[in-house]
Amino acid sequence: MNNYSQLYTEAINENSRELDKLPASEIVKIINDEDKTVALAVEKVLPQIAKAAELVAEKLSGGGRLFYTGAGTSGRLGVLDASECPPTYGVSPDVVQGLIAGGYDATYKSIEDAEDDPQSIVKQMKERNFSSKDICFGISASGTAECVIGTLDYAKSIGAATIALSCNEKSKISSIADIAITPIVGPEVVSGSTRMKSGTAQKMVLNMVSTTAMVLLGKVKGNRMVCMIPSNKKLLDRAARTVMAETGASFEEALNALERSGNVITDAIELLKK
Repeated sequence: MNNYSQLYTEAINENSRELDKLPASEIVKIINDEDKTVALAVEKVLPQIAKAAELVAEKLSGGGRLFYTGAGTSGRLGVLDASECPPTYGVSPDVVQGLIAGGYDATYKSIEDAEDDPQSIVKQMKERNFSSKDICFGISASGTAECVIGTLDYAKSIGAATIALSCNEKSKISSIADIAITPIVGPEVVSGSTRMKSGTAQKMVLNMVSTTAMVLLGKVKGNRMVCMIPSNKKLLDRAARTVMAETGASFEEALNALERSGNVITDAIELLKK
């Protein structure tokens, strides 16, 4: 057994020790005050986040894929970030994948014991032909999840690049990975509830890594999503405005160019620039 009592993520938060005796107005203030510290914790690891983004961009540009691996909240955050990359940046769903201990059902129903199985996610990686060209990004707030340790060990055993994201100093997954990102957010308002500050920090880091990697890969022009897939009315309107900004065309001309280009924004821009 790990000595979990020594982990920051399991410690008692003195600011919320009497939480159950407080009215709602004071409870939400404590939560908000604690949340304010998360961005500062993430700021301290910006150099590691930047290195991770550069590594992801390098691997993806070489035909590799990014695999997020995790359990519980950490796994769901990986699935969330992966699922948002195709509509936002026009990449194939295969390029960024989120794998969670317990499989697909665990994304919406808790399967907590899957965390303790070192092979739970490795099996999924093998099913997807994970190779040395790919990158494994292990996510575990405690840094002790056996299922994540298993993925990082497996990735390293076949020569793949690895990144670890945890919220405890000198965590097991940090010691394994090529790049370790470790925002220390401290004890949770509800002791051990890492869906709170730790989860917020993880979401921020994943947003930064995937966004920065996609910018480096040319998926953004200025600060516009030029590779976005306009699959609904709002996104089509945004796509038209992007085309207008890049070409000086009218809204109607932009819509027409998008239609002629199969709603591919970059093609519509090129069409109007000819």
